[in-house]
Amino acid sequence: MAFGRIGANPSVEAIDLRFPSINSLTLLLKPVFSRPILRPFDQLLRRSSKKCVKMTCKASKSIASDENDKMGGLSTVDDELGLVNKFEMSDFEVSDRVSIGLGGRGDELVFEALVKNPDSPLYNTRVVLRELTSVQAQRRGKRAIEVFKKLVRRRLLYLSYSMQVHGYVSSSTSDNHAEFTLVHGYHGSFSLRHWLQQSDWLPTLEATLALDEESVRKVGDDSIGGPAVSRKLRLIRLLMRDLLIGVNYLHSHGLAHTELRLENLHVSPVDRHIKVGFLGNAVDFIENTSNSKVFNSKRRQMMIAFDMRCVGFIMAKMVLPELMDPVIFAEFKSFLTKGNDPSCLREFMLPILCKNSPSGSIGLQILDRNWGAGWNLLALLLAPKPFDRISCLDALRHPFLCGPRWRVQPSMNVIRWGLGSTAVRITEEYIYRQPQRNRLSYFVELMEMLNPYPKPKNWLELLPGKWRLLYCTGRHIGLTLRQPAHRVLIGDVHLIVDKISSPKTTFKFTSDIAFNVITGQDWPHDKTGTPGNLKVMSPSRLRAGRRQYIKKENSEMSFSTSSSATSVVKISSSRKWKKAFPYKEIPSSLPVAKLASSEIELTMNLGEPLSNNVDDAKHVLKEVRLQVPPEMFDLSKVVCGTYVDSRLLVLRSVNGSALIFTRSCR
Repeated sequence: MAFGRIGANPSVEAIDLRFPSINSLTLLLKPVFSRPILRPFDQLLRRSSKKCVKMTCKASKSIASDENDKMGGLSTVDDELGLVNKFEMSDFEVSDRVSIGLGGRGDELVFEALVKNPDSPLYNTRVVLRELTSVQAQRRGKRAIEVFKKLVRRRLLYLSYSMQVHGYVSSSTSDNHAEFTLVHGYHGSFSLRHWLQQSDWLPTLEATLALDEESVRKVGDDSIGGPAVSRKLRLIRLLMRDLLIGVNYLHSHGLAHTELRLENLHVSPVDRHIKVGFLGNAVDFIENTSNSKVFNSKRRQMMIAFDMRCVGFIMAKMVLPELMDPVIFAEFKSFLTKGNDPSCLREFMLPILCKNSPSGSIGLQILDRNWGAGWNLLALLLAPKPFDRISCLDALRHPFLCGPRWRVQPSMNVIRWGLGSTAVRITEEYIYRQPQRNRLSYFVELMEMLNPYPKPKNWLELLPGKWRLLYCTGRHIGLTLRQPAHRVLIGDVHLIVDKISSPKTTFKFTSDIAFNVITGQDWPHDKTGTPGNLKVMSPSRLRAGRRQYIKKENSEMSFSTSSSATSVVKISSSRKWKKAFPYKEIPSSLPVAKLASSEIELTMNLGEPLSNNVDDAKHVLKEVRLQVPPEMFDLSKVVCGTYVDSRLLVLRSVNGSALIFTRSCR
């Protein structure tokens, strides 16, 4: 049996409301403590059982009593809140049930109620009464009303994308304690978190939003239904665009929400919009101070960046249901807080997403679509530096949130990202036929010509780290048609680059090769075998250089074959790449980061019993050298780096073959 909880205050007036999870959308409140917990509503609950009480709606400008003046906190409430409606507790018929999606903080008590005044425009309207028990909570309630007065100038957008504030209830008790209750709109019994926790949330939410061809045109789509991946992607586009429009509405009015979470988002079945929740902690960009405009501009960027990071977490949970698990989400956040670049999230999440299915979850397929556009948007929303995060308007123009009917002009960064993502996905197919090998070579050539960091000074920051080998364009030798005495299964091959303090342009390159050795004539069912590890270390110095493109008919040495060069010219001249490609023809040379290696140190660790026999160790070492690209065994053969960014690395060897790496978290 699952339990929910609404309201928990560690003070003397604390309450703890627990309720069982039942099939109904609303849940019955049951008090745990013996003391009366609904003190402000006791009289109303006693009277509402006999008859309904008429509502009296007053303007908030009333004359404060002398007693309230002495209280200090409640005396100026009406003056502060302006023309917002002030209610009395007798104006509502309080329900004995509270929807599971209306959970509040520890210093808040949440109730559902109906307005029972035939003369009121809210007659028979379900509202939420949020009693704010602490001084800090009351400050949040008053702040929510102040934000309402600022946003209501553009009423259409406010009603569409924000939780509506109807008014408030303020009173004083016999012990001179000020009470404040916020009255706001009811937008369904589930928050977005509770929607995503349902096993059948996709068809249910589609039915709630009543998706038709007219509604999906809002995201650039032209059809409904289809496979689960297309349906979920279409729904995520609708929800994300609604959320971004609502958040941008706040930002355009000089406000930052600062509390964007799944629990604060509600999907209204009436107008089919996402409602940005309780605005009690909304922050102004510009304070009434004498500071300069530069400070205000910086504050504005910082607050917007904080909201965009929260939007990134919301998007990640919507696309990847695995992140609804608190343990996995804690690992996800830990990956980001440790300083890892979010562009490497796919490499980090891949083992988790492929745990139950070799092809990955639906979320992985969604993020991989359109040349990995979803991973790109997620990386921009969760960028480590606040000033690098994408804005709401730019996110709305991102290819991931635009359907096939909309013609989007991607930026150069998105084009580079798409090239790298496609190359990575081809390498994951494992069976490399000649068309795949040719296509990978074409993509590598294009990436090298679009290298964003050709100067060595940029490599000083981007090169250090741990890189996993994805693919080598050179010769591939496996175990398919061979029967060696010691079968070696190669695991992950990493290139670890560490910066040496002096001189600054010198790095320590370490090739780390993990493998398992299987002995015997027949393949066993358990292929664990004897573990082993091979490490090759070599210092390398980085300096500027150029890579020459020499035509094959003129020289035996060629960094680029004629067929590859012809294909690059053909692709670059096509309509799709014409605007992105900076060259009209293949250049004669390109700037690269030249690497000069010196002495090599090799160490191999081999498990028992193979480590006791020198001949066995020699055979294992020979087999490892045969299967691993020679550049990883002899680092002196790596002569230059031709492409680097926060996610991918391309190195070229002396014979012209390319090694593609992806950044891995340590």
